[in-house]
Amino acid sequence: QVQLVESGGDLVQPGGSLRLSCAASGSIFSIRLMGWYRQAPGKQRELVATMPTGGSINYADSVKGRFTISRDNTKNTVYLQMNSLNPEDTAVYYCNAMILSDDLRPRNYWGQGTQVTVSS
Repeated sequence: QVQLVESGGDLVQPGGSLRLSCAASGSIFSIRLMGWYRQAPGKQRELVATMPTGGSINYADSVKGRFTISRDNTKNTVYLQMNSLNPEDTAVYYCNAMILSDDLRPRNYWGQGTQVTVSS
């Protein structure tokens, strides 16, 4: 069993910054990819950023230059540094990971989501 636990969501003013964290725990043999998605009210869930192990980072065009994804592989944790936030960034942010457990089968996991609200 694998769990993803997010933290860091909050209410922030336009132009402000937040840092989200997501820690994976449980039966983990290796992690192939970690990333962030978001879902705004009335909209579909969309990719924010992904960071494959040993691969290229991918950002949504709407966050390029403002958001930075990083990982601490010693802690099985992924971070999302969000700068220059604007109201359009308001959403529930979900952590995502592709993880191999002891049976070496890759599975896709989601966190429970953390609310980010950008408002004055």
